[in-house]
Amino acid sequence: MHRWAIVTDLDGTLLDHATYDWAPAAPTLARLRAAGVPVILASSKTAAEIGPLRDALGLSGVPAICENGGGVVPPGAGATPDRAEHARVMAALAALPAELRAPFRGFSEMSVAEVAALTGLPEREAARARDRAFTEPGVWTGAKAARAAFARALGAAGVAAREGGRFLTLGFGHTKADRMREVAASLGATHLLALGDAPNDVEMLEAADRAAIVANPHRAPLPPLEGEAAGRILRTRAPGPEGWSCAVERILCEAGVAL
Repeated sequence: MHRWAIVTDLDGTLLDHATYDWAPAAPTLARLRAAGVPVILASSKTAAEIGPLRDALGLSGVPAICENGGGVVPPGAGATPDRAEHARVMAALAALPAELRAPFRGFSEMSVAEVAALTGLPEREAARARDRAFTEPGVWTGAKAARAAFARALGAAGVAAREGGRFLTLGFGHTKADRMREVAASLGATHLLALGDAPNDVEMLEAADRAAIVANPHRAPLPPLEGEAAGRILRTRAPGPEGWSCAVERILCEAGVAL
């Protein structure tokens, strides 16, 4: 018998892009809990950000994937991960020659007010975004060629420098897809349903047994993915938590899971 688990992005997927509301998904979440189908949150958010959300969603008993796959938040209300990996990233950064290191300014070097100004978050949320356990995002102020040399030097120490929309993020190269398999195995899941809306969800969507691209009218749609033509990956018409619920209910019904 197949044992399903759901792995889901948050902003623009389970949470409304503009309001962060999940109310339209609440009935489906309740049915998933009753059916024993675990819901694994997978987000770019830190453990400090994702923890309160996980508790509010009634999912504190399930591990969560944080920092874009950088690490896993253990199950349990208020649980926090080990921060040793972030310390290793910072040590590799500190070991660089001064001329390579200087143009990068990470969140750890910034005040809460600076992070709030850069991200547009309220200061309380910016403090949580600054509370890193696995990765170090920051801004690059130097030349493009110097950034390539910076990335090569970090790469020699095993640290990847990954370009995002606004930030250059340093970490050990783990992705949401990597962590999805790890957490699913820990839960004894044999089949995975992944949901997301953004480019950093693509690896996760393509690695799952079934997947849904949740509509997000606030961003450009994802290009066609491998698996869409065969029907393994579908796209929702409704955005956010409404589209999320429709996709979950449809895919699990097709898989013979009664909710």
